[in-house]
Amino acid sequence: MKTLELKPARRAAGSVRLPGSKSISNRVLLLAALAEGETTLHGLLDADDTKVMLDALAKLGVRCDARSVNGVGGPFPVKRCELFLGNAGTAFRPLTAALALCGGEYRLSGVPRMHERPIGDLVDALRSAGARIDYLGKEGFPPLATHAGNLRIPQPLLIRGDTSSQFLSALLMALPIVGGGTVVVDGDLISRPYVDITVRLMARFGIDVGRMEWRGYRVPAGPYRSPGTMHVEGDASSASYFLAAGAIAGGPVRVEGVGRDSIQGDVRFVEVLEALGAKVTMGDSWIEASSAGGPLKAFDLDLNHIPDAAMSAAVLALFADGPCRIRNIGSWRVKETDRIAAMAQELRKLGAGVHEGTDSLGVVPPRKLTPGVAIDTYDDHRMAMCFSLVALGGVPVTINDPDCVAKTFPEYFAALAAIL
Repeated sequence: MKTLELKPARRAAGSVRLPGSKSISNRVLLLAALAEGETTLHGLLDADDTKVMLDALAKLGVRCDARSVNGVGGPFPVKRCELFLGNAGTAFRPLTAALALCGGEYRLSGVPRMHERPIGDLVDALRSAGARIDYLGKEGFPPLATHAGNLRIPQPLLIRGDTSSQFLSALLMALPIVGGGTVVVDGDLISRPYVDITVRLMARFGIDVGRMEWRGYRVPAGPYRSPGTMHVEGDASSASYFLAAGAIAGGPVRVEGVGRDSIQGDVRFVEVLEALGAKVTMGDSWIEASSAGGPLKAFDLDLNHIPDAAMSAAVLALFADGPCRIRNIGSWRVKETDRIAAMAQELRKLGAGVHEGTDSLGVVPPRKLTPGVAIDTYDDHRMAMCFSLVALGGVPVTINDPDCVAKTFPEYFAALAAIL
């Protein structure tokens, strides 16, 4: 197994140009593929998850690359194929809905971890609309086979909201190609800002979704129409690591490509930094963070709305002046790994006291970080990136399987080195 040793650091300062947002990139690729006309792309993320989506779209008959997509103006022309989608939830869930509703014979599979990530709530909703979907392994989980069905969209179409917001986003993006419909969320909706990204991007492609608070959505019929050009903003989740570095170790650290104008919910990570006592300034397309001096303030926060950036907060707890708690993060359990269990295990290696709840994580910072710890990353890009911050505590730390960052940020460690 490849490893990367990060040397002790006490100071972080500089500027980082962020890669494109994964959440925006894969949504834009799908919408552009379903739309009428050609979409020119600027700033698309170049990483494993977008490569998976581009490869899938090409197999479905879409002429596309990282610079442009020639939309098919409705259902995909290729009606039979097998798609391997890695561990990319932003590709697997939306394509499942689109393929189930546009007809054809398709098989969708991924890496073993993808086959452990639940998809039953989305399948149940699609089946209620007449879609024919079979589980090829364990009930409720990928891999899947979809078949042409006798579609009758119920009014309303129900989807559970407490497992993954990607299920709702998948339905919203797929419905215009079959005449639209109304979707009602059953239960609490988690990760709401990600659904807002979906709605705003659909509007760019000519589909104005009507929102009924957070309980329901009215989706008009298609077709999608290309806006001509799409600019993908920088990834706000990736920004959290560099901004956290500035908060821990002096700064200032500036990230470029995301700011006040961002449509991503994870930009609200700046509120976490401010609550911990860091100094934050923002422009339209940049954010800067620096330390106020001394340890960070202890915190007890509900971070359901920013689950990815919340991982950076868990590592920031190591540098706080008292016990910390992150609440309402049950979605961590069904991500690239069980992030609550993984985070608890690795924080304990560093000397922290950790309480692992069903949907929460409590962290008591150690008096002194344990030096020379080897961090297991569980094939999870965000585990590798957030635990790289440990080096800013003045201790060496080894990251196992550092190349897992290729999922969303292949050049992460080079960007980190540039500010240390």
